[in-house]
Amino acid sequence: MANVIQDFLQIIRIAFERGHLTPRSLVSGAALALLIRLVFKRPKPRYISNLEQVGRRVGLNTTARDEKWEYDIIIVGGGTSGCALASRLSEDPNIRVLLLEAGGSGRALSDSRTPIGYGGLFFTKHVYPFRTEPQAAANGKEKFWPRAKMLGGCSSINAQMAQYGAPGDFDQWASYAGDKSWAWSNFSRYFTKFEKYNPHPDYPLVDATVRGSSGPVNVGYFNTVTNASKAFVKACVGVNIPFTPDFNGPNGTLGASRIMTYVDKKYRRVSSETAYLTPEVLARKNLTVAVNATVTRVLFETSEAGVPRAVGVEFANSDARPRYQARAEKEVILSGGAIHSPHILLISGIGPAAQLERRGIQVIRDLPGVGQNLVDHPVVDMYFKDKLNNSAKYLRPKSFWDVVKLTSAIVQYHILGIGGPLAMNFGESAAFIRSDDPDVFPTRYFPEKLLDSTSAKDSPDLELFSTAFAYKEHGRVFFDVHTFALHVYLLRPTSTGAVLLKSSNPWELPSVNPNYISTEEDIKKLIRGVRLCLQIAQTQPLAALLDHEFTRADLDHELHLKSDVELEAVIRERVETVYHPTTTCRMGPDPEKGDVVDAGLRVYGVVGLRVCDASIFPFIVSGHTAGACYAIAEKLADDIKAEYSSA
Repeated sequence: MANVIQDFLQIIRIAFERGHLTPRSLVSGAALALLIRLVFKRPKPRYISNLEQVGRRVGLNTTARDEKWEYDIIIVGGGTSGCALASRLSEDPNIRVLLLEAGGSGRALSDSRTPIGYGGLFFTKHVYPFRTEPQAAANGKEKFWPRAKMLGGCSSINAQMAQYGAPGDFDQWASYAGDKSWAWSNFSRYFTKFEKYNPHPDYPLVDATVRGSSGPVNVGYFNTVTNASKAFVKACVGVNIPFTPDFNGPNGTLGASRIMTYVDKKYRRVSSETAYLTPEVLARKNLTVAVNATVTRVLFETSEAGVPRAVGVEFANSDARPRYQARAEKEVILSGGAIHSPHILLISGIGPAAQLERRGIQVIRDLPGVGQNLVDHPVVDMYFKDKLNNSAKYLRPKSFWDVVKLTSAIVQYHILGIGGPLAMNFGESAAFIRSDDPDVFPTRYFPEKLLDSTSAKDSPDLELFSTAFAYKEHGRVFFDVHTFALHVYLLRPTSTGAVLLKSSNPWELPSVNPNYISTEEDIKKLIRGVRLCLQIAQTQPLAALLDHEFTRADLDHELHLKSDVELEAVIRERVETVYHPTTTCRMGPDPEKGDVVDAGLRVYGVVGLRVCDASIFPFIVSGHTAGACYAIAEKLADDIKAEYSSA
């Protein structure tokens, strides 16, 4: 081991001397990945990138059908739901599954595997560079909106926070969809099915008997957490937010705690790809996984009765490369996420007829709700000076000693295997609350009664969380002093937006407009949330760790002195995505009122086409979206296998 460490440090020294590495670039995705690869040779997973192996090239002079290009089910998108769905469906050897992913492997990227590294992927080719339309209620700004372009989808670039929403969310889904299988009493079994909870001796109050123990997705407490985030939980209790041992436990969501993470015992990110596309799964003869395959449209045939049926998809490596087609004998399932699934429907001719006709797209089915009802969790960040000056600011090194500390962190994580700073996931502790809780927001200070947008009386509408240090522009900008940050976001916003076509070109990204904080209710609740975060920052034991005498204007130690009007201005300036878009292909009973899929996730008015991802959420969950995406994939796989076995 000593020789390995010496070799590793020698590589760093030589890289600096030759100019291949600088302190500023050391933690960039490319530099860190190169450094690790020089020491550790990791086998790449076997995925197909030669699309001629999975589809028939468009333009070949043949009309003959070829079974090698035929599958029972084609899944479009290898994201959080897509990988899970492909794995579970292919458990049945009689179902031939093709999974098409526009990007490559997330598992192959060091910045994805390492818990703290995901921000280094945001501004690379592995993430779609979405920017929103100018946000009218947020000072007209265009907001950066990262969407993963890799297997695992956003489970490969998220903050790994394993909280699943509130039970009332899913009861509300069931009520709206008119199908009791989505109610928490029934649907909850799919959360325990995907889950493998790893008990931790420091958290004995978690009731392991109600957690999943044999699923593919490891969850637990194996990320590194800072003392300030532990103090945050105690400060929350000090402002009358109750402590809870488990946000996903039998006592419900409300309360404050360290948050469980999708990080395994070896301190590695658990994504949908790493959990579900294991070597054993990839060895199945009935599962084909193709990467760098962007689907350009769904293919349809129309019956004599005039009903369109999805019979396959067209796809390509890029706009300049040949296109290929594969046939689905049973179904096509879109799992592209809340942006790409509606986009694929629209460019394929399914959506609001007027929008399609304006873009010169043949209307296959007029379905008004496609791309509508977009909702996301808007977040506001608050920045504080770390009084002890011991944050992990050195992860963006600017001095020799920063480089030494970073080198030590790399050795701890990649060589010694003991976690350390690189095992931080940023979002370390959290609190889920109601904006109308009189214990937290006493009526003598908060007399106004706000609209209740929650799913149930014990469901939250605000989440607070802490991060180990402050940042701006999604991690592009760090502060020049040691910092700590608190954040609040609205779990049940009343503002909604849309995903719209910019053109009929499938390679042109669609227009994204979440329409942030466009209602007064959303602003009022966020003001309460900001005030609560500022109160927590002034509450012991967290207050002792923050330098409240450091009143520089770009930090928030005096923000609690501002009026509501001034806080509103701060919110409109700072509001950002917390990466949870949903509901653009909403599940519900009535396509005339904007619903896109039925309770079986079948697209209305089309045979053989379903959607399975966050776009089908009837209402956004009161928490983090990845868990529900896993669960809906688990449910749909069970439903489809049951349908086919009984046919």
